Parts: sequence; C-alpha cells; structure tokens
Amino acid sequence: MSHLSSPPQKQKGEHKGRGLPRGSERGSSSRDKDRSATVSSSVPMPIGGKGSRTNCSPSVPQKVPNRLINEKSPYLLQHAYNPVDWYPWGQEAFDKARKENKPIFLSVGYSTCHWCHMMEEESFQNEEIGHLLNEDFVSVKVDREERPDVDKVYMTFVQATSSGGGWPMNVWLTPNLQPFVGGTYFPPEDGLTRVGFRTVLLRIREQWKQNKNTLLENSQRVTTALLARSEISMGDRQVPPSAATMNSRCFQQLDEGYDEEYGGFAEAPKFPTPVILNFLFSYWLSHRLTQDGSRAQQMALHTLKMMANGGIRDHVGQGFHRYSTDRQWHIPHFEKMLYDQAQLAVAYSQAFQISGDEFYSDVAKGILQYVARNLSHRSGGFYSAEDADSPPERGMRPREGAFYVWTVKEVQNLLPEPVLDATEPLTSGQLLMKHYGLTEAGNISPSQDPKGELQGQNVLTVRYSLELTAARFGLDVDAVRTLLNTGLEKLFQARKHRPKPHLDSKMLAAWNGLMVSGYAVTGAVLGQERLINYAINGAKFLKRHMFDVASGRLMRTCYAGPGGTVEHSNPPCWGFLEDYAFVVRGLLDLYEASQESSWLEWALRLQDTQDRLFWDSQGGGYFCSEAELGAGLPLRLKDDQDGAEPSANSVSAHNLLRMHGFTGHKDWMDKCVCLLTAFSERMRRVPVALPEMVRALSAHQQTLKQIVICGDPQAKDTKALLQCVHSIYIPNKVLILANGDPSSFLSRQLPFLSTLRRLEDRATAYVCEDQACSMPITEPCELRKLLHQ
Repeated sequence: MSHLSSPPQKQKGEHKGRGLPRGSERGSSSRDKDRSATVSSSVPMPIGGKGSRTNCSPSVPQKVPNRLINEKSPYLLQHAYNPVDWYPWGQEAFDKARKENKPIFLSVGYSTCHWCHMMEEESFQNEEIGHLLNEDFVSVKVDREERPDVDKVYMTFVQATSSGGGWPMNVWLTPNLQPFVGGTYFPPEDGLTRVGFRTVLLRIREQWKQNKNTLLENSQRVTTALLARSEISMGDRQVPPSAATMNSRCFQQLDEGYDEEYGGFAEAPKFPTPVILNFLFSYWLSHRLTQDGSRAQQMALHTLKMMANGGIRDHVGQGFHRYSTDRQWHIPHFEKMLYDQAQLAVAYSQAFQISGDEFYSDVAKGILQYVARNLSHRSGGFYSAEDADSPPERGMRPREGAFYVWTVKEVQNLLPEPVLDATEPLTSGQLLMKHYGLTEAGNISPSQDPKGELQGQNVLTVRYSLELTAARFGLDVDAVRTLLNTGLEKLFQARKHRPKPHLDSKMLAAWNGLMVSGYAVTGAVLGQERLINYAINGAKFLKRHMFDVASGRLMRTCYAGPGGTVEHSNPPCWGFLEDYAFVVRGLLDLYEASQESSWLEWALRLQDTQDRLFWDSQGGGYFCSEAELGAGLPLRLKDDQDGAEPSANSVSAHNLLRMHGFTGHKDWMDKCVCLLTAFSERMRRVPVALPEMVRALSAHQQTLKQIVICGDPQAKDTKALLQCVHSIYIPNKVLILANGDPSSFLSRQLPFLSTLRRLEDRATAYVCEDQACSMPITEPCELRKLLHQ
C-alpha cells in the first residue's frame, strides 16, 4: 500500500519516542487519526486480520439513486448512487430501526477523505454488501462537517474502545442510538491480519439475533462510563489554575517532543498545528529575557520555515496540504483544507511581526492568494476543501497527488530556455529542478510508493537557499529569484490543463469565521486594504447567507448552487458552538482591522446567542451542540482539545476576554473565569492538549491592554498610529478607535472613552490597563516604544 495513501499511524497514549500525550495534535488524533481497520466493541467479538487493499476500478453508478440524492452535502451526494439504501441522519431512519428492530449502521466521513473514497469503491458500491446492509441494518450516512456533534459522540466511543479513530468512521448502534461496535476503514474481504467488512456485517447480524440483550446491556454500561469520563465541570473549584505553572508545563512538554532538525513535534506523520505555534509565540513574548523564551521563538520560526520550504506547501499554486507523511515535510497527503489556510495565514503573519523577515509575509500572502483563487465563492464565502485525489489524465482512475507531481521530462519541456551568464550550460528547467530537488528517478522513495503509481514523479521541496543555488551556478541572487518565479508560473499555467481535484463546495460558518480572521489579521499586519476587503466580504456573506435575523442564530452550512447562487438544506442545519466561537473571533479581528463598529456589534449579539444556546450554567463552559439539536444522542459533550482547529471553548475564552475589554461588561469576564475553572483539571493533566486555552488563561491573569486611538479614521495620522499597533505582535490587547462621538457604540459601552482627548488636534494614542491610562502619545515611534515594554 502506498505510503502516500496510507492512513497516518497514531500511537495509543503517546507519540512514539516523543512524549506528547495523545490529543496534543487534533490533526493526527481527530481528522487524520489512524484509518486502519480498527474495530471497537462493547462486547467481545472475534476479529479477523489485515489484508492488502483491493485495487478496484470504480463501478458503473446505479441508475436508480437512493434517498441521498435529495441532500445538499457533496459527501452525501457522492453516495447517492450506491446500492445501499442510505438514510440521512434523522427521525425517519431511527423510526425504521425501532419499528423493524434492526441495528443502525452509521457511516461518517467527509467529501475529500481518501479512505472514505476507498471504502465507497470497495464496499458501498458492492451489490452483495449493499444487499447485506439493506436486509439486516438501517444504514445512515453522515457528513462529519455538517454534523460535528454526531461525529464527536461516536468518535469518543471508537477512541475509548479501540486503538485509534479516524474516517471513514463506521459504528453500529441500537435503535436508541447507543453504540455497541465501531471501527474505521474496513477492506471488503478478510486478509491475513485484517477483518473484512463483509465478515463484520455477518458477525454483527449474528450477535444481534442471538445476543441482543447482552449487546444492549453492555452498550448502556459503556455509554454511562463515557458520560462520566467526558464530564467537564467546575466541581468544587473556585478559581482556574496558575497561568505560570500551566505555561511552563505546556512549554516543557512541547520542548521534549520538538524535532531539532526539521521542526514540528513528531516523527511522522507531521501536521501543521497553528495552535502550538501561537502558544510558542505568546510564551516567547512573556519570557523574552529568558533562555526558554528564546527557545520558544526559535522552535516556532524554524517549524514555519521548514514547513514553507517543504513539499507540504504547494510551491506552484500556493496553499498548504493537510500533513506530511514523513519527518522532513517532503511528501504530503495532498488534500487542502480551508481551516489550515486560515490559521496558517495568521501564524505566518505573526512570524513576520516578530522577526521582520519578509519570507514569512510572502508565505502568508501566497496562502491568501490561493484561497482567493481556488476556495472563494463569488459572493464572498469560502469553500471547505480540495481533494487529494484526481485523475492523472481525463478518463483515468483518480490517484492521490496526481495534480501536484512532476516528472523531469515535463519540467524540461516547459522550461528549455538557456540561462545566460551561468558558469556552465544550464536551462531554466535544470535550475528549477536543482533548487527544488527534482530527479530523473523521482524524489518519492519506493518505500512510499510500492505500487509504482508515482514512479519517476517529484514533489517540489526547497533544497537550497537562493544564495547557495546562485553560488552553485555563479549567478546573481535576484536573477535566480526571477528565473525560479518565472519557472513556477509556467508550471502553474501548465497545471491548469490537468484534471482538477474535486472541490468540496460546502461552506461552513466556523471555517468561514476562521478565514475572515485570516484575511483580517494578515491585511492589518501588512497594511493591505485589499486583504481586509476579502475579510469584509466574507463577513457580509456570513450575515447574508448564514444568519437568521429573526432568531439571531447562525446556520452551520450553505452550498454553492448553479450560476453562482447559494443554496441551503431544508430544514436548515443550525450552527454548533464552533460556528459561533470562530465567527465571533473573526468579527472581533475584523473590527480591529477595519475599525467598523458594526462588526463588533454583531459579534456581541452572536455571543449572547451562543451563551443562550450552549452555556452550561451548572458546570461552566460551553457544550458543543444545542440540547434540542442533539436530542437522542447518548452524550452531550464539551470539546476539550486544541488540534487541527482550536477547541471552541478555548476560542470562546479569548472572545469573552476581548469583549470584556471592548465593553467593560463584567458578565463576560465572569463567564471566562467559570470556563477556565471548568477546564482546570484537563489543563493541569495535559496542558499540551489545550495550548490555546493556556494562552487564554495567561491573557486573563495578565489582563488585556486597551489601546485607544483618538482620531479621524480617514486621517493619515490616525492610520499611522493604527498601523504602528498592527505591526507589533501584541496578542493580549483590544484595539479601539475613539472618534470623539459620545453617542457612538463604543462610547456607550466604555464611558471613559469620552474623557480621552486628542493632543493639539492630532491623532492621539492611550494604552490603558487596570482602569489606568498612559500619558497621551501622538508619535508612532513613541507608541512603538511603549508597546514594546
């Protein structure tokens, strides 16, 4: 099996040899958990063995669609012509299971999931397996990105009762929705050490007929245990833990797992984990004068540089792939996710603020250029993902990475021009191949491609600095930069003619919120209005298409329709906690970037709705889903892990602090303290699993700076002071523009703003902490000096 296509292996308990507890990277332990055939059960079941994956050609679609044809989700529509009698998640399926006394077969995945494609080809398109499912089970298909609550509940079961988790996730439930057997990817037939899907179905059918009462009893016992184990609440605790202690422990755990040579925090696979990089930057800022502080900065900057030079970054079209299959960041899993682009744009912008090195700002701009070109709807929204798989040529079976890899011959034919002034005969193609490590035999090792599908192919990865490449051929550095950029542009134009990877055109409120942050923060840091306008258009899209004015609720999803239209499912899919938390963060970032208070007002309204729908008034913190929306699910959970995406509770803690800074309303601060207290035990036990929440804990205990700029928003001197603030890395701040109008929204929230005056009619800055403000400052250089203290 190709390493490129293999599921990333995950250690149970710890990453091998690195000391990172499981859950330190949601990239590896959630979306990309071990996709091998793990089977979990609440009763003992005989298990078969692992066999090689069958190389099936796609079968001809059935002429008669199943009921998924009426859905909007691209993932569900991919299964609409299976011979399986699929139901979407809903009451119709549950009623059928109860009426016919059949177990529910729940299969969860997402549109750009490689192993979901494989299982569909091998099993769900198989007529005999379809017949088995239709006779003895009620089959339910769920897009995990539409229903993260369903996914999280049953993933909790799979992880607790087996050695891993991942997608596709396949779980068998009682008609009352309690799980009793679960696993991930199954091949269709038994192999030497892996059980086949057909065998699992036959065994479960037999168990249901002969042992149903035992199954139900054990299922209830497991559910009760999971409920107790997953409870997060304040209990008897009155205050959150010490930020200094949590910071120190989190840093030490990361330091122990750090890869000195290549950056990152594991051997392989390696994931971009912006939450960890954000923590390291914050840790550096509060420990600048210590050795550990310098170490934290070096770890984050080195990791970002190695990622940007590696094959995990698409050097031709920009943007980042999902993860690297190797320690060197060289051979990626080629899927591209919106949430990675959004968070990495912010991380690279912050790296530029901290280092002043334009390498990082160039990477951030490249990410946003990719999103604008490939993942943007004409109305301002952002699509979810691009697939890893695509046909090498039209009519061929899709292969992972086919769109992105190159042969030496292709590059030579595209770039035959001789390079003038080189010390030896050299073409543009040879220069590019040398710099990016392309070889005649291909730079993907046979151990990663035993089937030979990628023989002779290359993934571009920077092997030398521009200076070394220039010195190698006796060329000027600027000339080499120009030649390489010209070469990459020709490759980009040539790649346009290849069959494109599948686009998941579903739009999620949560990920759109992250992307609004990505454009707003990067645009503010770089002083680029054009990027801030993308953020504004994204926020307008959310308000127009994903917000119900009457109820004040967000919708979770919408979909690209024909002719640039936007469609919704009926009934609509309402938002989850992460939708509110990430959109509120995006709007707060957008207010600071644009100084348009309407975005701040909407953020406060959404926070009120979030509190009403998700706040746990007994235990503190937020549930992931509404009580009504998850009716019937055996668990109502609170997300307790920052990973590929930050947990919504971690983001909410920051949001509550910032809103207190913008409004002075004490209830926001009280809620933040309750939330941090509820997660105290989890932070104490495994701080590295919640680096974003540890950051929020630090911000709470250090108090936020209120940076107030008094001035005309259009005036040059006002803009100069604003840009001075944006150019400095200050994570624990709120930036407020006071225009002198006592009736303005912010002046009504913070009456003290009306006491702050412009000095000599010039734009004037004040830095306020603990209800005390600095002397007035009119010069950007003076403001910079004060903010660096």
